[in-house]
Amino acid sequence: MSEVRAERETRRGSAATPVPIRLLLVEDDEGDAVLVREHLADAGLDVDLSWVRSLDEAIDHLNVDLVLLDLGLPDAMGIGALERLLAAGAPAVVVLTGLSGTDIGLQAVAAGAQDYLVKGEVDGELLGRSVRYAIQRRRLEDTDRALYRSLVRAEEVNRLERALLPTPSVVDQRLEVRVGYRAGRDGVLGGDFYDVVERPDGSVLALVGDVCGHGPDEAALGATLRTAWRTLVLAEVPTVDIFGLLERVLISERARPEIFTTVCMLDVTADRSAVDLYLAGHPVPLLLGEPSALLPTHGRGRALGIPVSGGWAPVRLELGPSWRILLYTDGVLEATVTGSSDRVGKTGLLRIVDAAVVAQGDLVDRVLHDVRQLHGGDLVDDAAVVVLGWRG
Repeated sequence: MSEVRAERETRRGSAATPVPIRLLLVEDDEGDAVLVREHLADAGLDVDLSWVRSLDEAIDHLNVDLVLLDLGLPDAMGIGALERLLAAGAPAVVVLTGLSGTDIGLQAVAAGAQDYLVKGEVDGELLGRSVRYAIQRRRLEDTDRALYRSLVRAEEVNRLERALLPTPSVVDQRLEVRVGYRAGRDGVLGGDFYDVVERPDGSVLALVGDVCGHGPDEAALGATLRTAWRTLVLAEVPTVDIFGLLERVLISERARPEIFTTVCMLDVTADRSAVDLYLAGHPVPLLLGEPSALLPTHGRGRALGIPVSGGWAPVRLELGPSWRILLYTDGVLEATVTGSSDRVGKTGLLRIVDAAVVAQGDLVDRVLHDVRQLHGGDLVDDAAVVVLGWRG
């Protein structure tokens, strides 16, 4: 049925070239069929008319703009015929039958017919007007439904975005915290997520993660993991235990056993002089400077959800009185350079970051902008960036 609807939309979109109304008449009486043809001619409608004698035949010929349906057919009678036709994906339907009576007409309209006409009471003008109005009403209904679906999707995206990309919960205003996210080319949120939370003891935990895959399911799982992570942090679960518990949530919530998630987490000490770095199969953060450099990688652990042995040992990094660290997801690394198959990669990202540091301004926005510009447009994958900084 999707191909049928697509063809209808194509026809509707080409207003510059008028096309005949494609009309299907479902009528088992040849004399009544001839009379309908005469009424349509009297109405002056440009009609491409098809005629079938049964409901089963009609269901195979629904690639039309409107169906004129008799309710007394060899294989279907009454409102049941209309309901079967609509369930099969019929477009606008006008009931044209010998069955009279207010009740049957109301039932037909309530069931989804655009209009109800009695054969002995119809002339060309009435039939023509009913056909035109029915098609127009159905198109308006389709437009309203499409708008509603669009609004629902937008609200779903907003809810997912709030869950994936929260406002950092940090009290210490001296700590620089910057976050940014860019959706991929299709504008649909993927599985990238981030968060930053300050604990009562003054330590600050920051997280970036990436659920493998791209789409609403991955976004929903990312939102679940991000929420679970913040819950664990606020519950003051020891930092060394967080990844193990987060993996349990992942295994419980993922749709397929092959789904995994890469995560990077920093635990900044209360005095801001050091951080503990936790890596679960995720790209290594950058220590910003002149030049910037990758942080040590000897503590890298496996991605969450991968059924192999091994845990996530922290690496303690002494940072000194002033520092800035950039965390990111692989969307910025895997962006290709315009006109080639080369990826930005770690070397390219370091160049972009160094240029952004020199230029000053909002570092996160600048990095995401420059990666996108180097790529030549919207990125294929979504990308998240978090910057933490301290000046003693």
